[in-house]
Amino acid sequence: MMKSNFMEKLLDGVEVEWEALGKVVDTITAPAKVKKESYREKGKIPIIDQGIQFIAGYTDENIKTVKDDEYVVFGDHSEHIKYVDFEFVQGADGLKILKPESDNVKYIYYAFVNYYQKELKYKRHWSSAKETLIPIPPLEVQEEIVRILDTFTELTAELTAELTARKKQYAYYRDKLLTFEEGEVEWKRLGEVANIKNGKDWKKLGTGDIPVYGSGGIMAHVDKFAYDKPTVLIPRKGSITNIFYVEVPIWNVDTIYYTEIDINQLIPKFFYYHMKTIDLMKLDTGSGRPSLTQAILNEIYIPIPSMEEQNRIVSILDKFETLTTSITEGLPREIKLRKKQYEYYRNMLLTFPEKEVDG
Repeated sequence: MMKSNFMEKLLDGVEVEWEALGKVVDTITAPAKVKKESYREKGKIPIIDQGIQFIAGYTDENIKTVKDDEYVVFGDHSEHIKYVDFEFVQGADGLKILKPESDNVKYIYYAFVNYYQKELKYKRHWSSAKETLIPIPPLEVQEEIVRILDTFTELTAELTAELTARKKQYAYYRDKLLTFEEGEVEWKRLGEVANIKNGKDWKKLGTGDIPVYGSGGIMAHVDKFAYDKPTVLIPRKGSITNIFYVEVPIWNVDTIYYTEIDINQLIPKFFYYHMKTIDLMKLDTGSGRPSLTQAILNEIYIPIPSMEEQNRIVSILDKFETLTTSITEGLPREIKLRKKQYEYYRNMLLTFPEKEVDG
């Protein structure tokens, strides 16, 4: 009822036209493009491409830019939709830069996001995306809708910025807590405090509630476990920086190792946190796909402070980990809830009566 009353009051008898997106935007050709290998983490000019990141990188090259204005950009392959209101350089190919004819570009962006149906296939999508029908209410209605939706997106942006800051703070304290002066603690090779165990095929196992881990994370659930004690999972191939700590029974496939940890020397969670500080890409032995061998991993040096000190460090880092990564507590949960709230109101505010066809 609230939705119906709100929309009736907002529209108050005004007519809403429905138009194909391609009829209300012009396609802009960028004067120049930057190749992906030229992207930099810092620079004067932001790079916009069709990737999931809003700003893909930066450049200081003397290159012609897309002038400062309001645009809607669409990933022809990725189907990502972005609103850009600043000068930028196009990164790589596959980006459609759209200049809406409307006085309210942000409204066109919100409407496109709401009504476009992603195909989720690797192909060129603009030919069908431009046929997306979007409602065009009077300008004052567009402005009110944008005002409300901006409130939600700004709150999400603030929470995301806070989460980014907390993650940097967490990384700083983690590295500081796990840095020891020479002679302060004993150091041992990984092979002296843990046994690295290979994974096995899982496809012949029955369905159950035991998670199956690969280098990308959980792949399936089966009825048998390979190991049932706290362990640190270290990828063998693929995403070799994806280290996991688990306390439940698991099965691991051949792309990831599990570790039998000597708990008389090392608290498993402490071992996990230390492994997160190591740049495993520097240990990559693969000529194509990233790879780690047991021989190389066994030579990694692990600090062995007292059990009391290990517990103290784990307790501190657990608090940061909850705040920055938990989907049931902390900022990630809050961001997820705000995004759902935004999507609900976007759908509500952009639901208009379709034009009746005379019969």
